[in-house]
Amino acid sequence: MTQASTQVSAHPPRDDGAAPAPVIDVDALRRTYTGGFHAVDGISFSVPRGELFALLGTNGAGKTSTVELLEGLARPSGGTIRVLGHDPYTERAAVRPRVGVMLQEGGFPSDLTVTETVRMCAGCTSGARPTGEALELVGMGHRANVRVKQLSGGEKRRLDLALALLGRPEVLFLDEPTTGLDAEGRRDTWELVRELRAGGTTVLLTTHYLEEAETLADRLAIMHRGRIVVSGTPAEVTAARPARIRFTLPAGVPAGRLPLSLQAAERGDGQMEIRTRRLQQDLGELLRWAEGSDVELATLDARSASLEEAFLDIASERAETGDSR
Repeated sequence: MTQASTQVSAHPPRDDGAAPAPVIDVDALRRTYTGGFHAVDGISFSVPRGELFALLGTNGAGKTSTVELLEGLARPSGGTIRVLGHDPYTERAAVRPRVGVMLQEGGFPSDLTVTETVRMCAGCTSGARPTGEALELVGMGHRANVRVKQLSGGEKRRLDLALALLGRPEVLFLDEPTTGLDAEGRRDTWELVRELRAGGTTVLLTTHYLEEAETLADRLAIMHRGRIVVSGTPAEVTAARPARIRFTLPAGVPAGRLPLSLQAAERGDGQMEIRTRRLQQDLGELLRWAEGSDVELATLDARSASLEEAFLDIASERAETGDSR
């Protein structure tokens, strides 16, 4: 799917000794709909050149409303946005030629071929790549003469990405870019995004695949009810959540025999779980107990928190408390 990174993009940052201005800068951003519903409620973040920033959240968290404001599709109700130093709504003409957008759902004329579709969009794009190059970037060169209506869902997503990359964008907005792709297509897309980022392209990603965000993002923010509730690198976000140890006790060995210090919880049918912020110490204590008690722990699994677990914990905590902050 991918080509050499020199063909993908190249937007090297200036090195003049001064701290570069962020490519995306959001301050106290608000978007309020009729009836007083605050879809975006005063969020702030910035993204430097060449960084991939993932914006995550549950359904209705405000991700789509935020991205629409960043793309200049609507005027904020409050706060400020700067993309490449410009207001993307009032200075759209200065921003749009330098930005690529991959929407969650693209709309193509179904009777056009893939090549005709790219050529049509290239006619509206400043400095567009050659059609063949754009299609080869996303692994669609062999489908160039196929009509859009004959493409699979995953192939249509690849075509969406090809169109987003036509103008060699400095900033790329990716909204659920791998929905509908198989495992190989998802990995190929990840590799292409990495090459784009290495070439200096700034990427803002929204995705429901938390593994995707954990794999690709330099930093991320998780939204809930219009606000950012946690942000940082994937490692920082997951480090704030407890690790877990899961195992199954043999029949006839009650949970009460486990050391009290491990605070193990029963999950049914002899399955146990320990949530801990001392993974190495508690795992060592468990294994020493098992060896000393001649107990074999089946299905033993110990791991640090994943981004998915951190995300689900945050969503659960907010739902239980009703706290939007």
